[in-house]
Amino acid sequence: MAMVATDAAAATAPAPAPAADGKLPEAEKPAAYASYNGASAAGAGAGTVARSRGGGGGGVVDSVVARWRREDMLDKSPLALHAAAAVFALVALVLVATNQHGDWMMFDRYQEYRYLLAIAALALAYSLAQAVRHWRRMRGGVDPISGPSGRLIDFAGDQVVAYLLMSAVSAAVPITNRMRSAVINTFTDATAAAISMAFFAFVALALSAVVSGYKLSKQTYM
Repeated sequence: MAMVATDAAAATAPAPAPAADGKLPEAEKPAAYASYNGASAAGAGAGTVARSRGGGGGGVVDSVVARWRREDMLDKSPLALHAAAAVFALVALVLVATNQHGDWMMFDRYQEYRYLLAIAALALAYSLAQAVRHWRRMRGGVDPISGPSGRLIDFAGDQVVAYLLMSAVSAAVPITNRMRSAVINTFTDATAAAISMAFFAFVALALSAVVSGYKLSKQTYM
């Protein structure tokens, strides 16, 4: 009888009055509603955190990839620059050595052109040796010369040969300009082209010296 009375009282109890805006009071909201909204808020917060972490991780990955690309470029640039210098020096050497047209148009009659020929040969030998060395290093993964010594040789050798090339170009330019002011022919054209090739070889070795200097400055001794 007591149980029946309790159920009857519950059935006849008045329902809670809604608020002015038609919503149930906070205390009267079903538990399922509260748990659902709590889960949604928690999920939204977790998604925001995950997105923020994902963005930071993407920035770190991009930074690492950019660093790898930069190091790869610095690793390959000595081979490309020395190979380019060897090609330019070879062209300059051939142009000077074959510039023989009789009478005054003989390169060996002028010490400036003999000096240009000698320096072009030196630049060719040095650049070719360095290109072969770096090719073997990249192919086999082992540098014939140890790391610190190799970087120092690159830095010093590139600067010395680049300076010699520039001095040869500076010596050959004035006499070539004097000749071309009087006459322009095959001889003066060939010497002008040889000077240009020697200058391009100087640029390639100068850039290689910059790369070598950067690597040397980043070298650790611990």
